[in-house]
Amino acid sequence: MASLSADLEPSEARFWRGIRGVSWGLVLLICTAAGCGIAELYSAADGSMQPWATRQAVRFAISLILMVGAGLLDIRYWFRAAYWVYAVVLALVIAVDLRGFVGMGAQRWIDLGVIQLQPSELMNVAVVLALARYFHSRSGEDVGRIRFLILPALAIVVPAALVLKEPDLGTAVMLLISGAVLFFIAGVRLRYFALTGAAAAAALPGVWNFLRDYQKTRIYTFLDPDSDPLGAGYHILQSKIALGSGGLIGKGFLQGSQSHLSFLPEKQTDFIFTTLAEEFGFVGGLGLLALYSLIIVYGFAIALRSRNHFGRLLGLGIVTNFFLSVFINTAMVMGLIPVVGVPLPLISYGGTAMLAVMFGFGLLINVGVHGDTRLNSRGEPRPS
Repeated sequence: MASLSADLEPSEARFWRGIRGVSWGLVLLICTAAGCGIAELYSAADGSMQPWATRQAVRFAISLILMVGAGLLDIRYWFRAAYWVYAVVLALVIAVDLRGFVGMGAQRWIDLGVIQLQPSELMNVAVVLALARYFHSRSGEDVGRIRFLILPALAIVVPAALVLKEPDLGTAVMLLISGAVLFFIAGVRLRYFALTGAAAAAALPGVWNFLRDYQKTRIYTFLDPDSDPLGAGYHILQSKIALGSGGLIGKGFLQGSQSHLSFLPEKQTDFIFTTLAEEFGFVGGLGLLALYSLIIVYGFAIALRSRNHFGRLLGLGIVTNFFLSVFINTAMVMGLIPVVGVPLPLISYGGTAMLAVMFGFGLLINVGVHGDTRLNSRGEPRPS
C-alpha cells in the first residue's frame, strides 16, 4: 500500500522525495515570467530599480520560498485546512468592508502595518480550495441534487457580492467564472447552468443599479471610447496608441514614448502589458502570451495526472484563475472588454497579487508532488 508505506517513511526521505517531485520546469517558467515583470518595472521607472522593481523582486523571492513550501506539505494538510483558509480570507474580506482604507477610489485594502493586504486577491484561491474539498467529499449522485449545490453556490456568491461592493468588479467576475468552472468540472448537470444563466440575465437590471457611476462609465466608454477622449476614454485610448506605436518589434527597451512621457496611466500595474508591447512590439507581446500558454499547459498536465479528485479540482481551479487573470488583463488593455482593474499575473506591481498567484502555484505544485496519493471522501489515504 503506497500511501501507508509513505507514512512510514522517515521525514528526511519524504522531504527529498518531495523535492524530486516538484515540477521544476514549471518553477523555471514562473521565474522567467516574474523576471520579465521586474525588467518592465525597471523600465517603467525610467531605468531605475526604485520604486517598483526592487520591491517586486523582494516580494517574488519571499513568495517563491512560500510557494515551494506549500508544494512540499502533505496534500492532506491542505484538504483539512481548506475550509479554515476560506473562513479566514472571508473574514478579511468582511473586515475590509468594516475597517478597510480607501485607495484610488476603492475600499479594498487592510493596513497590517508591515504590509497592505488586499483580501479579494486571496479570495480567488480560497474559493477554489474550499470547492475542491467540498466536491471531493460528495458522490456523483449528491452533485446531481440541487440541495447539495446551495452551500457551494453561496460560498461563491457571498464573497463575490462583498468584493463587488468594495468595489472590485474584475475580481468579482473572476470569482463567479472560476466557481462556475469548478461546478462544471465536478459534474454539475448542464440544466442547472441554464437555470442560473437565465436567473443572472433576469438580475442584470438590478446588478446595473448596484454598480458605481464610474463602473457604468467604463462600460459606456468601452462601447464608445472616443466619446470622452480626455476623460473616461483616456486610459484605453492611450493604451491603444502605445500598442500601435510598438509595431512588429517595438521601439526597444527603455524607449517606449507613451509610457516614459507619462501618457500611459497605471503603467506599472493594470497597463504593464501595454508598456511591454510598446517596447518589444507584437513579437514581444506574443512571446509573453506564449510563456503564459506554456505555464497554463504545464498546469493542466499536472492537474489531469492527479489520481485524486481533490487534486484534479484544485489544480484545474488554480489554472483557470491564472488563465482568467491573463485573459481579462490583456483583453482589457486592448479594448476588447471594459477596464475592470485586474493585474497581469507575475508582471504587474503588487504585493497581495504576487502572494495570491504564488500561493496558487504552490498548491498546484503540491498536486503534482502528491499526484499518486489516493484520498477517500474524508481526505484520508486509501490503498492504491
